[in-house]
Amino acid sequence: MKITPDTNVLVRILTRDDEQQRGLAEAEVAGAEIVALTLPTLCELVWVLSRLYRIALPDIATAMRGLAASDNVHLDGPAVDVGLAALEAGGDFADAVIAYEGRRLGGNVFVSFDRKAVRLVAASGEAARLLA
Repeated sequence: MKITPDTNVLVRILTRDDEQQRGLAEAEVAGAEIVALTLPTLCELVWVLSRLYRIALPDIATAMRGLAASDNVHLDGPAVDVGLAALEAGGDFADAVIAYEGRRLGGNVFVSFDRKAVRLVAASGEAARLLA
């Protein structure tokens, strides 16, 4: 079977906060031929782990690298790498992925009301502008 897990499936595996659901989630992922991890799912995952579970960003990055390294996992590697680099620099995974995806789709300037997001995108060498 080729599956696309929802964020809550990954949360159960990584947090182990519900043993019954964790077991079901791990069995489903381990038994799948392909586990397709979408960018929205990964953005949600980082948000949930950091905001709701208060897991440190370096620990989240390590866990996500572990997921990405699984033989049956398929994901947008370059976008995830950009997001993880931002996360490890203290930035926001989703903002970095949004800026990356925007460039891929033809945008050339990341714009936001979020000062930190603009600063971190600009620090990565990409064009970014704060709307004020």
